[in-house]
Amino acid sequence: MAKRNQGSEKGPILITGGAGYIGSHMALALWQNGFLPIVVDDLSTGRREAVLHGELVVADVGDAERVAALIRRHGIHQVIHFAGAIEVEESMTDPLKYYHNNVAKSLTLIKTCLENGVSDFIFSSSAAVYGIPEKTPVGEEAPLAPINPYGSSKMLVEMILRDSHRAFPAFRYIALRYFNVAGADPQGRIGQKYPRPTHIITRALKTAIGQYPSLTIFGSDYPTRDGTAVRDYIHVDDLVAAHLAALEYLRSESASAVSRTFNCGYGRGSSVLEVVRAAQKVTGREFMVEMGPRRPGDPPELVADASRIRRELAWRPRHDNLEAIISSAWNWEKKLAGHSDR
Repeated sequence: MAKRNQGSEKGPILITGGAGYIGSHMALALWQNGFLPIVVDDLSTGRREAVLHGELVVADVGDAERVAALIRRHGIHQVIHFAGAIEVEESMTDPLKYYHNNVAKSLTLIKTCLENGVSDFIFSSSAAVYGIPEKTPVGEEAPLAPINPYGSSKMLVEMILRDSHRAFPAFRYIALRYFNVAGADPQGRIGQKYPRPTHIITRALKTAIGQYPSLTIFGSDYPTRDGTAVRDYIHVDDLVAAHLAALEYLRSESASAVSRTFNCGYGRGSSVLEVVRAAQKVTGREFMVEMGPRRPGDPPELVADASRIRRELAWRPRHDNLEAIISSAWNWEKKLAGHSDR
């Protein structure tokens, strides 16, 4: 049985992929805000111990029968969908995995939701849908032109949601297009823990702590201010706050409310070299850095125009500082490694 908090009168929320990095932070925030998180995760990359509260059901999100039974048993009307494969480089070499995991299983999930009375759906999308935008910061109305299968898979799910809403207006959705998510729970309870991390901040910190001999920067000849790729880094807690704002929007609107798409970023970018320098400053450690070739599928620059989510959902980020983001991730990495600066 799920352990309920005193405020769970707000009801249950189904979270797919809720044992993963972002999903586990979401589950914790839902619990703290009076909801009961019901997590579905196959634990292929998620971790059982990351689900601190609520109910964890170890199952595949594409298992329509089990998901439908959960929805009916808990009377679930709202779903937050995180589950999926997330590595751009891998998507270039194994595209079918991404179309199967991210598109086919999402289609099954959406169909299951429609058949079982789910009214609200929040989708974990990505800035990768923009490909190489014509201008930056990029707004939500920019053309979608993904340059890798990962981005294409996210775009296709957005299309499925759009068309599902058109056919069934009572089914509302919000697609949140993430830019580069980083950082960890400020209290150090949970954080990123992948067996083969690809995120630049995580790789840099693991290099600083001695788990890797050097950090490779992929691409030094991009048309950017220092030749390395530029990204908009957003703290995971601020991203979770965006989901909470989206959830409250859907809960407060009428059944005819218009479904929406929002960028989730800070509106300014940092280059990979700037991230490396910030990581060295935060850790106080000068680790070795090597330059490598560009990775297939990586755009030169992705920075969000996040004015829509600030305006329409009154989203106000609290951690818009690169060094603060890295510091929270560094505290988590030291905890994982059993290190301290004492």
